[in-house]
Amino acid sequence: MKSNKIIIFILSFILIYIVLAAAVYFRLRNNDVSGGINGTSLEEPLLPEQKVEPNIIVENPNPGDEIGLPLRISGRARVFENQFVYRLKDGDGSVLSQGSIYAHSPDVGLYGPFEADVNYPEPKGTAGELEVFDSSAKDGSEIDKVVIPVVFAAVESLTVKVFFLNNALDPEITCERAFPVERRIPRPMETARAALEELLKGATIDESERGYFTNINQGVKINKLTIEDDVAKVDFDGTLEFQVGGSCRVTAIRTQIVQTLKQFPNIKNVVISINGRTEDILQP
Repeated sequence: MKSNKIIIFILSFILIYIVLAAAVYFRLRNNDVSGGINGTSLEEPLLPEQKVEPNIIVENPNPGDEIGLPLRISGRARVFENQFVYRLKDGDGSVLSQGSIYAHSPDVGLYGPFEADVNYPEPKGTAGELEVFDSSAKDGSEIDKVVIPVVFAAVESLTVKVFFLNNALDPEITCERAFPVERRIPRPMETARAALEELLKGATIDESERGYFTNINQGVKINKLTIEDDVAKVDFDGTLEFQVGGSCRVTAIRTQIVQTLKQFPNIKNVVISINGRTEDILQP
């Protein structure tokens, strides 16, 4: 009789052990699923992994798009000082065009839209690649890079000249000397105006590395351009003279505009105006 009581006691102990072990097992398993480890409530779900948005989002062109002249690059970006770089490559990896793009961000850390129309030299093949990226403030390395394969469309084009100053060709910076670089533009279009538009874009990164630079403010717009009796009359918005001072800079601005327009045989003289004013503009 005594032995039966002992057996019943042992079996009861084993049963209690099994029940407790099972309870612990299921509790731990539920913790693993629900994120309740380290004191977190069993009813608190795991937070989903946060998706990291890229700093540069290119919306045009799309991969595989056929591009012509000009190539329009557009999208959204949040980058340091709102400035980053595009680089268009030929099928063999050679650089056709490289320059800066500006995003219009309302504040630091917020996305801003960007848009740029880029002309480029004649490609050697039909396949190419557009790279858009930022440069690291720490070491200058390329970061946030977006690579987009593109196809070059066959387009009718012609070459015009735009005139910049150059501190390698004119170390003294005489301000009255400007030097031409070639730009390829689509045909047909208003050739003189297209040349001025290319001038207002400023020097590309490649041109800057060869000493070319502009004295014209970024963002200048052409209000109107007419050509009559060998005279080109070009009217700009007020950005042309914004915070412009010094006789050298004023002379350089006039030189760049005049020489860019006078490359065309039908233009002998150039009249520059700002919002319709010809007097008291571009003063030293």
